[in-house]
Amino acid sequence: MGERHKTRQVYIGSVAVGGGASISIQSMTKTPTTDVDMTVAQIERLAEAGCEIIRIAVPTKEAAKALAEIVKASPLPVVADVHFTGDLALRAIDAGVQKIRINPGNMKNRESLARVAKDAIEAKIPVRVGVNSGSVLAGDKIEGDEVELLARTAIEGANFFREQGLEDVVISAKSSSVRSTVEAYRLIAEQTDYPLHVGVTAAGPAECAAIRSSIGIGALLLDGIGDTIRVSVTGDPVREVAIAREILDSLDIRRFGPRIISCPTCGRCEVDLASLANEVREALSKRTEPLTVAVMGCIVNGPGEAREADVGAAFSGSEAWLFKKGVKVRKVARGEVVRELLKEMGE
Repeated sequence: MGERHKTRQVYIGSVAVGGGASISIQSMTKTPTTDVDMTVAQIERLAEAGCEIIRIAVPTKEAAKALAEIVKASPLPVVADVHFTGDLALRAIDAGVQKIRINPGNMKNRESLARVAKDAIEAKIPVRVGVNSGSVLAGDKIEGDEVELLARTAIEGANFFREQGLEDVVISAKSSSVRSTVEAYRLIAEQTDYPLHVGVTAAGPAECAAIRSSIGIGALLLDGIGDTIRVSVTGDPVREVAIAREILDSLDIRRFGPRIISCPTCGRCEVDLASLANEVREALSKRTEPLTVAVMGCIVNGPGEAREADVGAAFSGSEAWLFKKGVKVRKVARGEVVRELLKEMGE
């Protein structure tokens, strides 16, 4: 993994972003913002799932008005997502949000943006300059390829806010193309020290989003690029958080609990390993220890392939060998595996 890209630090409510702080997980509500109860309920679900920062769309004055109640009830710091008009950003700041996201691709009135900067400074909140390929490529007079446009538009937008005296600026530059997203962020990281919010936009339904986001976000995190992440999923936002946590866990950046490893199975496997692995996963879902637990389909390679596991089971007919750090401990009956694994973990 590359050395962490050095960025300045900003705070979104109590959450530190950049400057070496832990990489945080964001999501976005998918409820009508004007429905305060529904929106707060979704934020609470996301917080329980492990979300740390929540973004909320502010498409109308009525939505901006609802923000005040949402911010008061939200267990997470709220980012107002604003497009087209700076007036909505000003209303969101008045409502008490902890961060503003603006898109310079569709907000080009410099006087309006300067006012946003002024109010953000007074409110002591950061602004994210969030560029995406759809808005950047919309202008028919813009020259340059997608990667260069994403990076240049983001950097110019961020620099504008700094020129207004606002130091707390975050950048994002997302495309639905994984390659363009990665290359744009790399270009921005080479040229700036702004904190970077990383993600692949419009990544599709959960399965597609998991793959595209894991490749894009994962590649950047391996480069040391990224201070906060959001997985974009068409569907339940709780899935976004689950995928984001798995990405961070898989890269050993953050651990959120036991990690389950299991073999893909082959002709030697004599059990329904998928069901057993899911049973173990469910049994450990509330545990927070950063342990690695293996569920292997046969004894031939089980303990060896899962040597790094803290504890595991390798099945052989109607029995299974329990092992620790690749060393066999004892045999147990197939139906007792989950209980005995938990016992070996100290439960």
